[in-house]
Amino acid sequence: MNVIKGLLKKDLLNLASYKQSLFIIIAFLAIFSAFNKGMLQFMPIAISTAMGMIVLSTFNYDEIAKADNFILSFPTNRKGVVKEKYILVISSMILGGIIGIILTIAVNYIIRLIIPGFQVVIEYNSLVVTTLSGMFGIALVEAIQIPSIYKWGAEKGRVQMFILVFLIVAIVVGGVFLLSHLKLGVDLNTISTFLSNYGLIILMVTTILMLYISYKISCKIYCKKQ
Repeated sequence: MNVIKGLLKKDLLNLASYKQSLFIIIAFLAIFSAFNKGMLQFMPIAISTAMGMIVLSTFNYDEIAKADNFILSFPTNRKGVVKEKYILVISSMILGGIIGIILTIAVNYIIRLIIPGFQVVIEYNSLVVTTLSGMFGIALVEAIQIPSIYKWGAEKGRVQMFILVFLIVAIVVGGVFLLSHLKLGVDLNTISTFLSNYGLIILMVTTILMLYISYKISCKIYCKKQ
């Protein structure tokens, strides 16, 4: 556990240089929301995505510095190294979502004080669902990209990830197209009711399961790597 804490500290120190970039993103979203009310509710997704993507840059730092050779000289195992990355990625996404929700409420209040007549009704349940849906999308990308990085490296892994994501999107879009054109007797109202009742639970369980499978694949790849 002490080694994982040390690895987390190392990665957080490397990410300190991104504080200004993250602040600029937040400031841009806040200013843009003043001119486009619909943009405000997407702030949690944008911030969570930014933090999730920024964290992946730690792989580039490690690859350039050849940090693995140094890290594995300590009393740790390869699974511990992989576990630290997933802890960092998951924590950053959750933190980004929480910060995004808080900032959405705060920015809405501040803009209302500055611009008379500005009014956005924030439905908190909808805001949480939107945030979790965005985090699911980010988790899907991360779940594909991290094993790809361990397999092919930071640069090649990014290319492979885009190919895999494109294939997934193509399959989903193709499936939706076929379902919409084939008369299979699907009751859309039943599906909508089911998703409204159990969609959030399914989303959370699927996200956890997806990241767990990704972690196991990454461990298997990294443990066999020379």
